[in-house]
Amino acid sequence: MKKIKFPFNLCAGFLATMLLLVAGCATSNKVATNYYFFPPPPNEPRLQFLTSFSSETEFRGKEDKTFMNFLTGERPPDRSLGKPYGAAAGNKKIYICDTDLGAVLVVDLQDRRIKMLAADGEGSLEQPLNISVDGDGSIYVTDVSRNQVVIFNKDGGFVAALGKTGDLKPRDAVASADRIYVADLQKHNVRVFDKTTRNELFEFPQGQEATNRAHALFTPTNLALDAKGRLYVSDTGAFRIQVYDADGHFLRSVGEMGDSTGQFARVKGVAVDRENQLYAVDAMSKVVQVFNEQGQVLTWFSAPDNQNMILNLPSKVVVDYEDVDAFQSFAAPGFKIEYLVYVINQLGPHKVNVYGYGQRK
Repeated sequence: MKKIKFPFNLCAGFLATMLLLVAGCATSNKVATNYYFFPPPPNEPRLQFLTSFSSETEFRGKEDKTFMNFLTGERPPDRSLGKPYGAAAGNKKIYICDTDLGAVLVVDLQDRRIKMLAADGEGSLEQPLNISVDGDGSIYVTDVSRNQVVIFNKDGGFVAALGKTGDLKPRDAVASADRIYVADLQKHNVRVFDKTTRNELFEFPQGQEATNRAHALFTPTNLALDAKGRLYVSDTGAFRIQVYDADGHFLRSVGEMGDSTGQFARVKGVAVDRENQLYAVDAMSKVVQVFNEQGQVLTWFSAPDNQNMILNLPSKVVVDYEDVDAFQSFAAPGFKIEYLVYVINQLGPHKVNVYGYGQRK
């Protein structure tokens, strides 16, 4: 496949369409009259940019006009995002780690409020960086000040914490049916714990794979599991994603250093859909690339504009099959959304960007 260098200067018409879309969607939550798709025409569209928000007011799309507000004339405080990084979807919510606030913000997709995870006591958070939600709704928060993975149940109650003083330098954690995988920057590897007992089982890469530069990990930062139990590890400093089976055996690498398709300048968050398509965020190039199961590039989406960046220091990508209805009103006529893709920005006016993956009916 011919490599195409990411365009950082786009034509005026392309930018005009993008900015019209953002102006219509980002703060009003009204149904858009202009729609933006990736890849752009004449290609068959697969991803539609739906909306973005950085505060509760933008997310709700309207002022709160409850009876008590009418009587008192008071408005509830508008909870805004500071500098988000990690995110996850589950329990009809979007969970966002905000490194500025030192808290996990919870975007409730049912009552359309942004709350804060009530983490206190043993579950108090200091600097949450990454977060994941497993099949039973349990929440795993990687706190880089505590140097622990703090575990909560689906209702936000504290369960346990992984990691002892000086033993772990975690950057992300994900759980399968019986294991918890933790990206450890201290040992430059992945630590594997039993999900029930939380005892450590093993770590990888091991032996010759740990010293083989093609198979090893240098700066593991973000994790994702696919439907077959394979683990995807963003190795930011090595400009690639390493793929291992459930027992830690190396399978392949995805990407290399560069600024063209199939290459990374600063790879961060990763996610995998049910068809084992890999989504990978590049914070420096400000794009998200999509790869097939064999690691070949399928497409990429969102390009920066010098004035109004849709992706500005993006850090995380999340796939959500359960909450399409929450954003269905933004879909273009005739475009059927199969699942949602959230992309988190650390900077700029568009902190949470919502895309719909699908096809024309």
